[in-house]
Amino acid sequence: MSKPILVTGGAGYIGSHMVRMLSQRGFEVVVYDNLERGNRDAVSSGELIVGDLHDTERLSSVFDTHDIQAVMHFAALAYVGESVHEPALYYHNNVGGTQSLLDTMRAHQVNKLVFSSTCATYGVPASLPITEDTPQNPINPYGQSKLMVEQILRDYSVAYGLRSIALRYFNAAGCAADGSLGERHDPETHLLPLILYEALRVQSGGDPAATTLMVFGDDFDTRDGTCIRDYIHVDDLCSAHIAAFERMHKTPDLGAEQFNLGVNCGYTVLEMIEACRQVTGVDFKFNSVARRAGDPPELVADASRAMSKLQWSPNHTDIEDSIRHAWQWFSAHPPAQ
Repeated sequence: MSKPILVTGGAGYIGSHMVRMLSQRGFEVVVYDNLERGNRDAVSSGELIVGDLHDTERLSSVFDTHDIQAVMHFAALAYVGESVHEPALYYHNNVGGTQSLLDTMRAHQVNKLVFSSTCATYGVPASLPITEDTPQNPINPYGQSKLMVEQILRDYSVAYGLRSIALRYFNAAGCAADGSLGERHDPETHLLPLILYEALRVQSGGDPAATTLMVFGDDFDTRDGTCIRDYIHVDDLCSAHIAAFERMHKTPDLGAEQFNLGVNCGYTVLEMIEACRQVTGVDFKFNSVARRAGDPPELVADASRAMSKLQWSPNHTDIEDSIRHAWQWFSAHPPAQ
């Protein structure tokens, strides 16, 4: 068996799906998570070590006792609104925690990292679709913290030979196709779960007129006035991480690289709502409210570089797949009322 891969944040939404896929593909996995926002029971395989990235003694012991070959780094805070109100939390965790991880890797001569980045580093793009060469001008501390880590990775590549691939996610969506693993956030801010929560509420007898679903802004310069986003299935994100690891494994001369991950197609909020009505068979309602500050009208990826260089392509390009898999999960695991 090959040496283990360390997955930080492996008890979270995307991290837990990553652990599952790595195990399915025959990799040995070690999970490191402080469980502040992750779920212990989401770790389906591998050894779970509970610890914080700032606990350098505990983190170092992981490398001392496991012959780690590479790290997939998902451990980060990811609420845009929270980052605006608590920037110190985001810089401490996302930037400081990552630097602690990188320095521990250096001390143990582990030089391969796949980093969970975000399209939030682009801010409001000047043109669409968004390529990796689009200027990065984040408009919130969350995006800024990820951009700072990308710069650290470039600098560590030049100075210390650290090899990394930063994957800039667009909107993660969906759950494991077999219903064994899903999405759990508290609070929940992602659009698809919020739509499906409303469908579940109405399905269970709730008054449609008392809707809890809000659409933020219906006056954008888009085809129906609502925001357009590029949604990528969580399993396609995970397969891209494995492709990134394999690229580093096969091409040892590469330094720090960055790739967009999306499906090169965007859906409006109203299109997402209608697609959810079709998949669930539930006729629910929503309320239109004012725009949120800083919401770009449209974020759609050009992921052609990832498809070419990583030899990767998404398997779930139809949004109905993500909705169907998420509906299966949420129907079996409804949110607490």
